[in-house]
Amino acid sequence: MNATELSRRLGQQAEAVCRRYLSNGRKEGRYWLVGNVDNAPGRSLYVRLVDGDKGPAGKWTDAATGDHGDLLDIIAHSLRTAGMRETLSEARRFLSLPETPAPVPRPRPLGLSSTSSGHRDAALRLWSGSRPIAGTLAQAYLQSRGLEASADLTALRFHPGCHYRSSHDDPSSTPTRWPALIAAVTDNAGTATGVHRTWLDPSGKDKASVAHPRKTMGAILGHAVRFGVPTDRMIIGEGIETMLSLRACLPAMPLAACTSSAHLAAFLFPAGVNRLYVARDRDNAGEAAFAAIAERCATSGIKVIPLMPILGDFNDDLRQCAREAMVANLARQLGSDEALLRKA
Repeated sequence: MNATELSRRLGQQAEAVCRRYLSNGRKEGRYWLVGNVDNAPGRSLYVRLVDGDKGPAGKWTDAATGDHGDLLDIIAHSLRTAGMRETLSEARRFLSLPETPAPVPRPRPLGLSSTSSGHRDAALRLWSGSRPIAGTLAQAYLQSRGLEASADLTALRFHPGCHYRSSHDDPSSTPTRWPALIAAVTDNAGTATGVHRTWLDPSGKDKASVAHPRKTMGAILGHAVRFGVPTDRMIIGEGIETMLSLRACLPAMPLAACTSSAHLAAFLFPAGVNRLYVARDRDNAGEAAFAAIAERCATSGIKVIPLMPILGDFNDDLRQCAREAMVANLARQLGSDEALLRKA
């Protein structure tokens, strides 16, 4: 039995497959919702549980990244299989089918690969078609979050009409284009690998009223939106707004926004970094991401230090707490790096 037939049979038992390999998700109507292919809690990735007009059962899409695939891909991610042969073997075990000696290899779908050249090229075209944020809705949006949109934020640009692909949980009247804050995702060499998009309300005071106003495109895993050049120490965290909030207090510290908790856990540390601060959100995903980073650094010689906000995240702190309280909270956690704080 080849991979196509195995995928079809898995689709016939899509809910059971999801309960086994995406156990942190839940069923909602005709879909299984979970955070991502790595089984993180959330709602970004949705798996079709029944055949329908939009595709057969077992097909999935991650609305945050644009990645897509079938249940064989879910099994491969869940078990970190060494190749297609091992993935097919696990699928047969799940379906209680006999092993075959020579499974037919099947190429992975383009949508699953975070290094897909098509996605990366599209991301770079979007970046090239965007403009500096000064005087735009992107600057207004950042200012509405209490953030200084200074001219040196070269990793951020604005696009007046960025295409938005609706998902099954978007209102039927959702426009196809919205103004957007575009952020360049780069690797440790400074090469652009993708973009992060934040669609904006035309007022500039909030994100667009769509189901998933933040999405990435291109090669994202391991990379980040960067502010400053890493030295022997840096701060990494999830969201752009979170990291810019820390920048308001630590303007000299190199920062990297990894765009999500899953990508935060997979961040590739730059050479020469020996002290890594991890800006955590106060939620289970933030806790899991920090644990994964700490485990990776346990034998690397990198000292890992969590930075905890007063409220839910550091942008909440910036907007809702006195600056003195935010600075005092950071000072307690920075130790010898307290001197880098901007206290006025």
